[in-house]
Order: sequence, then C-alpha cells, then structure tokens
Amino acid sequence: MILPIVAYGDPVLRKVGTSISKEYPNLKELISNMWDTMYNASGVGLAAPQIGLPIRLFLVDTEPFSEDEELNSEEQQKLKTFKKVFINAEIIEEKGSPWSFNEGCLSIPDIREDVARQDTIRIRYFDENFNEQVEEYDGLLARVIQHEYDHIEGILFTDKLSTLKKRLLKGKLGNISKGKIKVDYKMRFPAIKKGR
Repeated sequence: MILPIVAYGDPVLRKVGTSISKEYPNLKELISNMWDTMYNASGVGLAAPQIGLPIRLFLVDTEPFSEDEELNSEEQQKLKTFKKVFINAEIIEEKGSPWSFNEGCLSIPDIREDVARQDTIRIRYFDENFNEQVEEYDGLLARVIQHEYDHIEGILFTDKLSTLKKRLLKGKLGNISKGKIKVDYKMRFPAIKKGR
C-alpha cells in the first residue's frame, strides 16, 4: 500500500526515532508498504519518520544509481543488487575524506544541494528478520545509508548546508511546508495554523 510522504516542516521529521522490537505491530506489512511508497516516488531510500512514524527503521535500494556511467562495473554491480532494511541502526564509525554529492529528499521535493559526507561508515543494525549485522560501506552506498540514518536522528540534509544556502532556500522550504508544490506522489503536509 502506498502511504503519503511527510513534507518538510512536520515535527515528526525532527524527532529522534525510538528503537523497536520484533513484536512491533504489523512490521512485515509496514516494511512492504514502505517499499511500495519508496518505489512509487522513485526514491532510493525511505525512513519511517517520512511516513509519520518516529521509529528507527529505514530501507535502501540503490539500483537506480547503478546506471551511472561514471562508476566502474564493480561499483555498478554493487549498487544494482543492494536492497536492505535497517532496524535500530547505529553508525559506529564514520571515516575517510569528506566528499560532496548532490542530494535530494522525498520529504523536500524539488530541492537538490551538494552535501559533504565522510566516505566510509561502520553500522550496526538488525535486518528485517531481526538478525544483528555489523557492516562497513563506502562511496555511494555509505552516502545513501548516512542520509536515511540522519532521518532516524531527526536530521535533514538541508541542516548540513551553509547558513547562506539555508537562507536562499527559506522561501522554497516554506512553500513545501505549506503544500505549495506539485509532486507526482502522495504527500502529507503539516497542519497549517489559521491566522498566519
């Protein structure tokens, strides 16, 4: 089932997610709905706060990035087959030189900016069967995971921009939170208070 994606300005996007147990109600169905929602919006990642749930759950499928001709065939293959669910994730270590890449977000449509992130991460998480994993990722995989991980920490990619960039984007961000934007997927906008 396709769920509406929560837009910039909703307080749920600013909450640090709470950990869940394998008894979390309808977890398999929730994960299935999140995949449907992400694919419907042509995303490569989606975190639970983006569908209104302040829990530590996100998923990633980097297959669309595998088409990038600037990548070598080994990297393309890695991205083509990477599809994972991350539950109660915790980044243990970030290392390597920071590098910039143009990022966007389904909760912040029509805004893309260069964001610097470290190249390599070590992450501990539970998969969808609640098996604990500790893995290391680098390059684009690490970046997509870092972006989704930020969501469960209440952080948006726009938080990582310079003060000037944030000032320049203020009007656009305000329009998104007011629902003054056209997207080809379902969105839920923050309640607009009367008298403002």
